[in-house]
Amino acid sequence: MNKIRLGIVGFGFMGHCDADMMATFDEIDLVAVADTNPDQLTDAPNGVETYGSMDEMLEKADINVVMISTPNPSHLEMVEKAAAAGKHIICEKPAAMSVEQFDRMVEVTEKAGVIFTVHQQRRWDKDFRIMKEVYDKRMVGDMYVIKSQLYGVNGNMHDWHVFPEMGGGMLYDWGVHLIDQILWMVDSGIDSLYADLRNVINEKVDDYFNILMKFKNGVTAEIELGTYYLTPKRAWFIGGTKGSAMIDGFAGEGKIVRTAHLLENVPGKITMTAAGPTRSFGPPEPGLLQEEPLPEVNVDHRNYFEHFLKAFNGEEEIIVLPEQVRRVLSVMEAVRMSARTGEAVRFE
Repeated sequence: MNKIRLGIVGFGFMGHCDADMMATFDEIDLVAVADTNPDQLTDAPNGVETYGSMDEMLEKADINVVMISTPNPSHLEMVEKAAAAGKHIICEKPAAMSVEQFDRMVEVTEKAGVIFTVHQQRRWDKDFRIMKEVYDKRMVGDMYVIKSQLYGVNGNMHDWHVFPEMGGGMLYDWGVHLIDQILWMVDSGIDSLYADLRNVINEKVDDYFNILMKFKNGVTAEIELGTYYLTPKRAWFIGGTKGSAMIDGFAGEGKIVRTAHLLENVPGKITMTAAGPTRSFGPPEPGLLQEEPLPEVNVDHRNYFEHFLKAFNGEEEIIVLPEQVRRVLSVMEAVRMSARTGEAVRFE
């Protein structure tokens, strides 16, 4: 297997995370890191070359792959430079600030004949892959709804994420991952999209969104994120004709719930509850609900780079394809349009 000789551009938080992950592979040598802020380079690993600019690194370092871990607006320029130098490229998400920018990236990388992919490592989140298994194997029958929820308590954005011109806000941050997960799970075109996008406690950038996507196969997916919910939560729900699947937490703890039998009609006897008299929403009869464990999966963010290594050596296709990345960016643009107009957007 050919070795990757890697150079990382942007050695801040994500650059350090990427370097730590690469260090776990014998087939990847971290050769160089570049950052315009010299303070970021002081803790570069021993033996790794440091440069004050991408241009200098491309000129002097013996590398064949560039990892772009700089703030969002710089990605287009960095991709253009790396492609011109004949280097394969892994770009942090979101790859671009717009579909138009991304199309330019694809154009220059295809012309240069280099691999170009985006670091959508959350395709290997355990909670997501469990629910994808439920979906792929139709474990709850014909599915009609998928809910993906992420709530936090910190509220405020950080660093350059507070500036709209830098691609700040949660849609660009976590939204790009949550949308990518749903689009990778549901193999269907989107019929329509409706979104609410808000600045709850951040003056300039979004910190809440709710996205409804109605797919052509009849599935409706809802993605909701709030940084100021004050009830930290990561949850999934899939509803189908043969049961429901639910997860609480990134660790993937949850269950599948089924009914012992379907009722032909609700009981004739009215049940008195705290909400008043009801039949449809009364307590279930004993033994009606049956629980099953969720499927087991064994995944890790490291799997992203395992796939990249195979693609680098011509053993398989890149797993995060440019057309998939473009579709996510298209959805994000539709989210902003729907939030701005207050109307649903016809899509695909």
